[in-house]
Amino acid sequence: QVQLVESGGGLVQPGGSLRLSCAASGRNFRLYTMGWYRQAPGKERELVAVITVGGNTNYADSVKGRFTISRDNGKNTVYLLMNRLKPDDTAVYYCNAKFNNNNYWGQGTQVTVSS
Repeated sequence: QVQLVESGGGLVQPGGSLRLSCAASGRNFRLYTMGWYRQAPGKERELVAVITVGGNTNYADSVKGRFTISRDNGKNTVYLLMNRLKPDDTAVYYCNAKFNNNNYWGQGTQVTVSS
């Protein structure tokens, strides 16, 4: 069982920045494919960014050039740096881990972009 705990959400003005963190349990973090998803009210959960075991990254078109996903295997943590935030980025952001054909989710952290 992998437990994921997100932090770093909050209220930010348009154009601002936030950094989300996700701390994972387990001794095999370096073998997890990690991702960030988000779900806005009335919408389906969507992929924001993913980072593989080898460090390859992929982003949703809507966040390319603004968001950066990274991982620190020594700290069992994945990060999402979000720059130039827009009101459309408002959502609950969820951390995801894929390992041994299993899917694990965090509890989510709210990000609100508003003036």
